Amino acid sequence: MSSDPLPALLARALEHLQAEFATLPSVEELPVAAAFEPILAEVAHRLGDNYPYFHPLYAGQMLRPPHPLARAAYALAMSINPNNHARDGGRASSEMEIEAVRQIAQIFDWPEHLGHLTSGGTFANLEALWIAGQLAPGKRIVGSEQAHYTHQRISGVLKLDYASIAADNRGRMDINRLEDELKKGDVGTVVATMGTTAIGAVDALDQIVALRERYGFRIHADAAYGGYFRLILDELEEPVRRAYAALERADSIVIDPHKHGLQPYGCGCVLFRDPSVGKFYKHDSPYTYFTSNQLHLGEISLECSRAGASAVALWATHELLPPVPGGEFARGLSACRAAALDLDRRLRSRELFQPLVAGLPDLDIVVWQMVARTPELAGQRARETFNACALHDLHLALVQLPHSWFVPQGKAVTSPGPVGVTCLRSVLMKPEHAAWMDRIWERLILATGKLSEE
Repeated sequence: MSSDPLPALLARALEHLQAEFATLPSVEELPVAAAFEPILAEVAHRLGDNYPYFHPLYAGQMLRPPHPLARAAYALAMSINPNNHARDGGRASSEMEIEAVRQIAQIFDWPEHLGHLTSGGTFANLEALWIAGQLAPGKRIVGSEQAHYTHQRISGVLKLDYASIAADNRGRMDINRLEDELKKGDVGTVVATMGTTAIGAVDALDQIVALRERYGFRIHADAAYGGYFRLILDELEEPVRRAYAALERADSIVIDPHKHGLQPYGCGCVLFRDPSVGKFYKHDSPYTYFTSNQLHLGEISLECSRAGASAVALWATHELLPPVPGGEFARGLSACRAAALDLDRRLRSRELFQPLVAGLPDLDIVVWQMVARTPELAGQRARETFNACALHDLHLALVQLPHSWFVPQGKAVTSPGPVGVTCLRSVLMKPEHAAWMDRIWERLILATGKLSEE
């Protein structure tokens, strides 16, 4: 097994960094004590009590390893530990954040914007809904019932009324139900989810934009998971392609670089199309300060202390893998999408599995029900398969979804009412999953061998 070159590269980079401050008087540093070694060994042992998130056989939750360059850049920045709340705390890393966020905004064709990094999607969405409440006080926030649960929680924190809109059998917001709510005249913001947590469903943003022309409301696009897929627009199914093409017309967008952006936790990003919303943040500077070249990140963020290392890691990753259509970064997304289509095709070839009846996955998340006489038995089989797969080192996830999403058209639903069923879920967000699909499939079939015999 070849040695990892990253530690040596990082050591040389640290030498370069130390040379930047060579004119300062020397200071006695904290010595590396012998006591460190057994503690670090114990840390390594305890960290082994995790799923192998870094490996292609882990295909469960939305977890993927950060790029090696991002890890190294983050570690390098931590030797200084900059704070991007203010330029005094992170001059270089603040500039890197501005540049990296500008590149993210370019994905959505926003030459003008106000935006910054956050500790994750939750706080980024909080800022977006906070601005929405400032611009439309007293009006409701609505989002799909498949939107991330934190939208309802955040709205509660902000004392904003929130209502859930039913989803169709693709997991997308039901546009007719949305219009019913809009007709009431009290909706200030619609949250469109560009890649739901459960199945990666993409709301019909183009249709939501059309409704805005009639009813007048803000659109917040929660693209925390799926935002980067705009880079491979032409490879998506037509309804999804139209939705992504409309992203530039949203009023605010959230995207998580710590998901498909190859970054360590936590690294989220919030963007506003209109820079003038900066006036709602508390600050001491004149209004024009927010659109100047000397953007003070701490004055357009509700968070105060923020890790400058996150900005450094993201900037470095963009230098190596620019987030542009046709580039290496985009090709990685294409591989993830190809892996999902491959798994979906294989599942549909076996009678034991029932993927979504409405069609192909929108992005790179695949869900399926185990075929059984009742939803309860299907759920039991899913849990058995989940455990059996783990014995073969294949790690999937379980998700609760409406049973009706998996019932073929014309076939009666066996249980009355909105019955949920426990299903299997695979998030294929590593490009390596495409090359590993034969081995993933082999383990899944082995895990379901006994079920096939029943």
